Amino acid sequence: MNVEFIDALEQIQKDKGVSKDILIDAIEAALISSYKRNFGSAQNVKIEINRETGEVHVYSQKRVVEQVEDELLEISLEEAKEISRNYEIDDVIEREVTPRNFGRIAAQTAKQVVVQRIREAERGVVYEEFINRESDIITGTVARLAKGIVHINLGKTEAILGPTEQMPNEQYNHGDRIKSYIVEVKKTTKGPQVLVSRTHPGLIKRLFELEVPEIHDGVVEIKSISREAGSRTKIAVESKDLNVDAVGACVGPKGTRVQAIVDELKGEKIDIIKYSEDPSAYIASSLSPAKVVSTEVNNDNKTAKVIVPDYQLSLAIGKEGQNARLAAKLTGWKIDIKSESQAKSTE
Repeated sequence: MNVEFIDALEQIQKDKGVSKDILIDAIEAALISSYKRNFGSAQNVKIEINRETGEVHVYSQKRVVEQVEDELLEISLEEAKEISRNYEIDDVIEREVTPRNFGRIAAQTAKQVVVQRIREAERGVVYEEFINRESDIITGTVARLAKGIVHINLGKTEAILGPTEQMPNEQYNHGDRIKSYIVEVKKTTKGPQVLVSRTHPGLIKRLFELEVPEIHDGVVEIKSISREAGSRTKIAVESKDLNVDAVGACVGPKGTRVQAIVDELKGEKIDIIKYSEDPSAYIASSLSPAKVVSTEVNNDNKTAKVIVPDYQLSLAIGKEGQNARLAAKLTGWKIDIKSESQAKSTE
Protein backbone atom coordinates (compact mmCIF):
# COMPACT_ATOMS: atom_id res chain seq x y z
CA MET A 1 0.00 0.00 0.00
CA ASN A 2 1.09 3.57 -0.63
CA VAL A 3 0.25 7.27 -0.34
CA GLU A 4 -2.51 6.91 -2.97
CA PHE A 5 -4.20 4.35 -0.71
CA ILE A 6 -4.17 6.78 2.24
CA ASP A 7 -5.58 9.50 -0.05
CA ALA A 8 -8.34 7.11 -1.10
CA LEU A 9 -9.22 6.46 2.56
CA GLU A 10 -9.44 10.21 3.17
CA GLN A 11 -11.79 10.55 0.19
CA ILE A 12 -13.95 7.72 1.54
CA GLN A 13 -14.06 9.55 4.87
CA LYS A 14 -15.42 12.65 3.10
CA ASP A 15 -17.88 10.84 0.82
CA LYS A 16 -19.15 8.05 3.06
CA GLY A 17 -18.54 9.46 6.53
CA VAL A 18 -16.37 6.47 7.55
CA SER A 19 -13.39 7.59 9.66
CA LYS A 20 -9.98 6.96 8.09
CA ASP A 21 -8.54 5.93 11.46
CA ILE A 22 -11.36 3.43 12.04
CA LEU A 23 -10.71 1.95 8.59
CA ILE A 24 -6.98 1.65 9.23
CA ASP A 25 -7.56 0.05 12.65
CA ALA A 26 -9.90 -2.47 11.02
CA ILE A 27 -7.38 -3.20 8.25
CA GLU A 28 -4.60 -3.75 10.80
CA ALA A 29 -6.78 -6.22 12.73
CA ALA A 30 -7.67 -8.08 9.51
CA LEU A 31 -4.03 -8.20 8.43
CA ILE A 32 -3.04 -10.03 11.62
CA SER A 33 -5.39 -12.86 10.63
CA SER A 34 -4.11 -12.75 7.03
CA TYR A 35 -0.49 -12.93 8.19
CA LYS A 36 -1.12 -15.90 10.46
CA ARG A 37 -3.17 -17.67 7.78
CA ASN A 38 -0.61 -17.16 4.99
CA PHE A 39 2.57 -17.63 6.96
CA GLY A 40 1.42 -20.28 9.44
CA SER A 41 2.56 -18.25 12.38
CA ALA A 42 1.46 -19.04 15.92
CA GLN A 43 3.43 -16.12 17.33
CA ASN A 44 2.02 -12.86 18.58
CA VAL A 45 2.25 -10.20 15.92
CA LYS A 46 1.43 -6.53 15.68
CA ILE A 47 0.79 -4.77 12.40
CA GLU A 48 1.17 -1.06 11.87
CA ILE A 49 0.13 0.99 8.85
CA ASN A 50 1.85 4.33 8.50
CA ARG A 51 -0.93 6.94 8.48
CA GLU A 52 1.05 9.15 6.09
CA THR A 53 2.77 6.81 3.64
CA GLY A 54 0.58 3.71 3.78
CA GLU A 55 3.58 1.45 4.43
CA VAL A 56 2.79 -1.79 6.27
CA HIS A 57 5.08 -3.24 8.93
CA VAL A 58 4.71 -6.55 10.77
CA TYR A 59 6.30 -6.99 14.20
CA SER A 60 6.60 -10.17 16.22
CA GLN A 61 5.99 -9.71 19.94
CA LYS A 62 7.66 -11.72 22.70
CA ARG A 63 7.24 -11.31 26.44
CA VAL A 64 10.36 -11.25 28.62
CA VAL A 65 10.25 -14.13 31.17
CA GLU A 66 12.53 -15.92 33.64
CA GLN A 67 11.87 -19.38 32.16
CA VAL A 68 10.94 -19.77 28.48
CA GLU A 69 8.11 -22.26 27.92
CA ASP A 70 7.09 -21.20 24.40
CA GLU A 71 9.79 -19.80 22.15
CA LEU A 72 7.24 -18.32 19.75
CA LEU A 73 5.71 -16.17 22.46
CA GLU A 74 8.47 -15.68 25.03
CA ILE A 75 12.11 -14.65 25.35
CA SER A 76 14.41 -15.08 28.30
CA LEU A 77 15.61 -12.10 30.29
CA GLU A 78 19.19 -13.05 29.40
CA GLU A 79 18.47 -12.88 25.64
CA ALA A 80 16.50 -9.70 26.09
CA LYS A 81 19.44 -8.04 27.87
CA GLU A 82 21.61 -8.85 24.84
CA ILE A 83 19.24 -6.74 22.75
CA SER A 84 18.98 -3.93 25.28
CA ARG A 85 20.00 -3.65 28.90
CA ASN A 86 16.80 -1.74 29.66
CA TYR A 87 14.51 -4.77 29.26
CA GLU A 88 12.90 -6.21 32.42
CA ILE A 89 10.59 -9.12 33.21
CA ASP A 90 7.10 -8.76 31.54
CA ASP A 91 8.37 -6.25 28.98
CA VAL A 92 7.34 -6.95 25.38
CA ILE A 93 10.03 -7.04 22.70
CA GLU A 94 9.04 -6.21 19.13
CA ARG A 95 11.04 -7.24 16.06
CA GLU A 96 10.08 -6.48 12.47
CA VAL A 97 9.23 -9.63 10.49
CA THR A 98 7.51 -8.10 7.46
CA PRO A 99 7.55 -10.72 4.62
CA ARG A 100 8.73 -9.57 1.18
CA ASN A 101 5.46 -10.24 -0.61
CA PHE A 102 3.22 -9.04 2.22
CA GLY A 103 2.30 -5.84 0.36
CA ARG A 104 0.15 -7.76 -2.15
CA ILE A 105 -1.69 -9.62 0.63
CA ALA A 106 -2.10 -6.37 2.55
CA ALA A 107 -3.62 -4.57 -0.45
CA GLN A 108 -6.07 -7.39 -1.10
CA THR A 109 -7.11 -7.60 2.56
CA ALA A 110 -7.43 -3.83 2.82
CA LYS A 111 -9.77 -3.71 -0.17
CA GLN A 112 -12.04 -6.35 1.37
CA VAL A 113 -12.14 -4.52 4.72
CA VAL A 114 -12.86 -1.14 3.12
CA VAL A 115 -15.68 -2.54 0.98
CA GLN A 116 -17.19 -4.27 4.03
CA ARG A 117 -16.94 -1.15 6.21
CA ILE A 118 -18.48 1.06 3.51
CA ARG A 119 -21.35 -1.40 3.17
CA GLU A 120 -21.83 -1.39 6.97
CA ALA A 121 -21.76 2.41 7.02
CA GLU A 122 -24.35 2.63 4.25
CA ARG A 123 -26.55 0.14 6.09
CA GLY A 124 -26.15 2.26 9.20
CA VAL A 125 -27.30 5.37 7.34
CA VAL A 126 -30.35 3.53 5.99
CA TYR A 127 -31.14 2.14 9.45
CA GLU A 128 -30.98 5.61 11.04
CA GLU A 129 -33.26 6.97 8.32
CA PHE A 130 -35.95 4.33 8.80
CA ILE A 131 -35.73 3.90 12.60
CA ASN A 132 -36.85 7.53 12.79
CA ARG A 133 -39.87 6.67 10.63
CA GLU A 134 -41.33 3.94 12.82
CA SER A 135 -45.11 4.47 13.23
CA ASP A 136 -45.12 6.47 9.99
CA ILE A 137 -46.61 5.78 6.58
CA ILE A 138 -44.44 5.01 3.57
CA THR A 139 -45.03 4.48 -0.14
CA GLY A 140 -43.24 1.80 -2.14
CA THR A 141 -43.66 -0.55 -5.06
CA VAL A 142 -44.21 -4.29 -4.89
CA ALA A 143 -40.86 -5.86 -5.82
CA ARG A 144 -41.69 -9.55 -5.49
CA LEU A 145 -43.78 -12.12 -3.68
CA ALA A 146 -42.18 -15.12 -1.99
CA LYS A 147 -43.74 -17.70 0.35
CA GLY A 148 -46.65 -15.43 1.14
CA ILE A 149 -44.41 -12.46 1.96
CA VAL A 150 -44.65 -9.26 -0.09
CA HIS A 151 -41.32 -7.46 -0.58
CA ILE A 152 -41.79 -3.72 -1.13
CA ASN A 153 -39.09 -1.62 -2.77
CA LEU A 154 -38.49 1.58 -0.78
CA GLY A 155 -35.54 2.75 -2.87
CA LYS A 156 -32.64 2.35 -0.44
CA THR A 157 -33.96 -0.88 1.03
CA GLU A 158 -36.89 -3.28 0.96
CA ALA A 159 -39.79 -3.55 3.39
CA ILE A 160 -41.39 -6.84 4.39
CA LEU A 161 -45.18 -7.16 4.41
CA GLY A 162 -45.84 -10.43 6.24
CA PRO A 163 -48.92 -12.63 5.70
CA THR A 164 -50.61 -11.46 8.93
CA GLU A 165 -50.10 -7.80 7.98
CA GLN A 166 -51.74 -8.13 4.56
CA MET A 167 -55.35 -7.11 4.03
CA PRO A 168 -57.74 -10.00 3.31
CA ASN A 169 -58.66 -10.38 -0.35
CA GLU A 170 -56.12 -7.73 -1.41
CA GLN A 171 -54.02 -8.72 -4.42
CA TYR A 172 -50.38 -7.61 -4.62
CA ASN A 173 -48.89 -7.47 -8.10
CA HIS A 174 -45.35 -6.65 -9.19
CA GLY A 175 -44.95 -2.91 -9.70
CA ASP A 176 -48.05 -1.92 -7.69
CA ARG A 177 -47.58 1.27 -5.65
CA ILE A 178 -48.92 0.84 -2.12
CA LYS A 179 -48.89 2.74 1.13
CA SER A 180 -48.02 0.83 4.29
CA TYR A 181 -47.40 1.52 7.97
CA ILE A 182 -43.92 1.01 9.43
CA VAL A 183 -44.42 -1.23 12.46
CA GLU A 184 -40.77 -1.94 13.34
CA VAL A 185 -37.24 -1.44 12.05
CA LYS A 186 -34.69 -4.09 13.05
CA LYS A 187 -30.91 -3.97 12.72
CA THR A 188 -29.59 -7.22 11.21
CA THR A 189 -26.26 -8.44 9.82
CA LYS A 190 -27.69 -8.03 6.31
CA GLY A 191 -28.80 -4.48 6.94
CA PRO A 192 -31.97 -2.87 8.29
CA GLN A 193 -35.15 -4.93 8.16
CA VAL A 194 -38.26 -2.77 7.75
CA LEU A 195 -41.48 -4.50 8.81
CA VAL A 196 -44.66 -2.89 7.49
CA SER A 197 -48.40 -3.44 7.79
CA ARG A 198 -51.56 -2.80 5.79
CA THR A 199 -53.82 -3.94 8.65
CA HIS A 200 -52.53 -1.79 11.52
CA PRO A 201 -54.93 0.92 12.84
CA GLY A 202 -51.99 3.32 12.62
CA LEU A 203 -52.30 3.18 8.83
CA ILE A 204 -55.79 4.72 9.12
CA LYS A 205 -54.49 7.46 11.40
CA ARG A 206 -51.66 8.37 9.03
CA LEU A 207 -53.90 8.30 5.95
CA PHE A 208 -56.32 10.75 7.60
CA GLU A 209 -53.37 12.98 8.56
CA LEU A 210 -52.33 13.02 4.89
CA GLU A 211 -55.81 13.69 3.51
CA VAL A 212 -57.27 16.01 6.16
CA PRO A 213 -55.36 19.29 6.73
CA GLU A 214 -57.33 19.97 9.92
CA ILE A 215 -55.97 16.74 11.46
CA HIS A 216 -52.45 17.45 10.26
CA ASP A 217 -52.63 20.95 11.77
CA GLY A 218 -54.07 19.71 15.08
CA VAL A 219 -57.45 21.45 14.75
CA VAL A 220 -59.19 18.08 14.58
CA GLU A 221 -57.96 15.25 16.80
CA ILE A 222 -58.35 11.51 16.28
CA LYS A 223 -59.48 10.18 19.66
CA SER A 224 -59.84 6.48 18.88
CA ILE A 225 -59.74 3.94 16.04
CA SER A 226 -61.15 0.42 15.83
CA ARG A 227 -60.52 -1.61 12.72
CA GLU A 228 -61.17 -4.94 11.09
CA ALA A 229 -58.84 -4.61 8.14
CA GLY A 230 -60.30 -5.01 4.68
CA SER A 231 -63.86 -4.80 5.99
CA ARG A 232 -64.69 -1.86 8.26
CA THR A 233 -63.14 0.85 10.40
CA LYS A 234 -64.61 3.24 12.93
CA ILE A 235 -62.77 6.44 13.78
CA ALA A 236 -63.77 8.92 16.50
CA VAL A 237 -62.77 12.56 15.97
CA GLU A 238 -63.10 15.76 17.95
CA SER A 239 -62.72 19.41 16.93
CA LYS A 240 -60.77 21.85 19.07
CA ASP A 241 -62.35 24.74 17.20
CA LEU A 242 -66.09 25.37 17.59
CA ASN A 243 -66.18 26.70 14.03
CA VAL A 244 -64.82 23.46 12.56
CA ASP A 245 -66.99 20.37 12.12
CA ALA A 246 -64.71 17.40 12.86
CA VAL A 247 -66.76 14.83 10.95
CA GLY A 248 -67.32 17.18 8.00
CA ALA A 249 -63.59 17.95 7.78
CA CYS A 250 -62.78 14.22 7.59
CA VAL A 251 -65.48 13.51 5.01
CA GLY A 252 -64.34 16.45 2.86
CA PRO A 253 -66.13 18.27 0.04
CA LYS A 254 -68.56 15.80 -1.57
CA GLY A 255 -66.85 13.02 0.40
CA THR A 256 -63.55 13.35 -1.51
CA ARG A 257 -61.23 13.03 1.49
CA VAL A 258 -62.68 9.91 3.00
CA GLN A 259 -63.19 8.41 -0.47
CA ALA A 260 -59.46 8.76 -1.21
CA ILE A 261 -58.74 6.71 1.91
CA VAL A 262 -61.41 4.12 1.05
CA ASP A 263 -59.85 3.79 -2.43
CA GLU A 264 -56.37 3.29 -0.91
CA LEU A 265 -57.82 0.56 1.33
CA LYS A 266 -59.54 -1.14 -1.62
CA GLY A 267 -63.10 -0.38 -0.54
CA GLU A 268 -62.82 -0.81 3.25
CA LYS A 269 -65.84 0.96 4.80
CA ILE A 270 -65.10 3.84 7.18
CA ASP A 271 -67.51 5.22 9.79
CA ILE A 272 -66.49 8.65 11.08
CA ILE A 273 -67.87 9.23 14.57
CA LYS A 274 -68.11 12.48 16.54
CA TYR A 275 -66.35 11.97 19.87
CA SER A 276 -68.12 13.09 23.04
CA GLU A 277 -67.15 13.27 26.70
CA ASP A 278 -70.70 12.12 27.41
CA PRO A 279 -70.57 8.28 27.31
CA SER A 280 -74.24 7.99 26.29
CA ALA A 281 -73.82 10.29 23.29
CA TYR A 282 -70.49 8.73 22.33
CA ILE A 283 -71.80 5.16 22.48
CA ALA A 284 -74.92 6.12 20.49
CA SER A 285 -72.74 7.71 17.80
CA SER A 286 -70.36 4.74 17.75
CA LEU A 287 -73.16 2.44 16.56
CA SER A 288 -73.55 4.51 13.37
CA PRO A 289 -75.09 4.04 10.85
CA ALA A 290 -77.74 2.62 13.18
CA LYS A 291 -80.08 5.06 15.01
CA VAL A 292 -80.31 4.77 18.78
CA VAL A 293 -83.48 5.38 20.84
CA SER A 294 -81.85 5.46 24.27
CA THR A 295 -78.63 4.61 26.10
CA GLU A 296 -78.26 3.66 29.76
CA VAL A 297 -74.69 3.56 31.06
CA ASN A 298 -73.12 2.09 34.18
CA ASN A 299 -69.91 3.99 34.91
CA ASP A 300 -68.75 1.56 37.60
CA ASN A 301 -68.22 -1.38 35.25
CA LYS A 302 -68.27 0.56 31.95
CA THR A 303 -71.28 -1.24 30.52
CA ALA A 304 -74.08 0.27 28.46
CA LYS A 305 -77.60 -0.86 27.52
CA VAL A 306 -78.65 0.50 24.16
CA ILE A 307 -82.19 0.47 22.75
CA VAL A 308 -82.67 0.73 18.98
CA PRO A 309 -85.80 0.62 16.78
CA ASP A 310 -86.83 -2.91 15.82
CA TYR A 311 -85.96 -2.37 12.17
CA GLN A 312 -82.50 -1.06 13.16
CA LEU A 313 -81.44 -4.00 15.35
CA SER A 314 -79.62 -5.98 12.68
CA LEU A 315 -77.92 -2.81 11.44
CA ALA A 316 -76.79 -1.89 14.96
CA ILE A 317 -75.37 -5.35 15.61
CA GLY A 318 -73.96 -5.69 12.10
CA LYS A 319 -73.04 -8.74 10.07
CA GLU A 320 -71.67 -11.38 12.44
CA GLY A 321 -71.76 -8.73 15.20
CA GLN A 322 -69.14 -6.56 13.53
CA ASN A 323 -70.76 -3.14 14.06
CA ALA A 324 -71.34 -3.76 17.77
CA ARG A 325 -67.85 -5.23 18.17
CA LEU A 326 -66.15 -2.24 16.54
CA ALA A 327 -68.27 0.20 18.58
CA ALA A 328 -67.27 -1.52 21.82
CA LYS A 329 -63.59 -1.44 20.85
CA LEU A 330 -63.82 2.20 19.77
CA THR A 331 -65.44 3.41 23.00
CA GLY A 332 -63.91 0.98 25.46
CA TRP A 333 -67.40 0.14 26.77
CA LYS A 334 -69.22 -3.19 26.85
CA ILE A 335 -72.42 -2.61 24.87
CA ASP A 336 -75.63 -4.62 25.17
CA ILE A 337 -77.98 -3.87 22.26
CA LYS A 338 -81.72 -4.57 22.34
CA SER A 339 -84.63 -3.66 20.09
CA GLU A 340 -87.59 -1.71 21.48
CA SER A 341 -89.71 -4.88 21.42
CA GLN A 342 -87.08 -6.86 23.32
CA ALA A 343 -86.74 -4.08 25.89
CA LYS A 344 -90.51 -3.96 26.51
CA SER A 345 -90.77 -7.75 26.87
CA THR A 346 -88.21 -7.74 29.68
CA GLU A 347 -89.83 -4.92 31.62
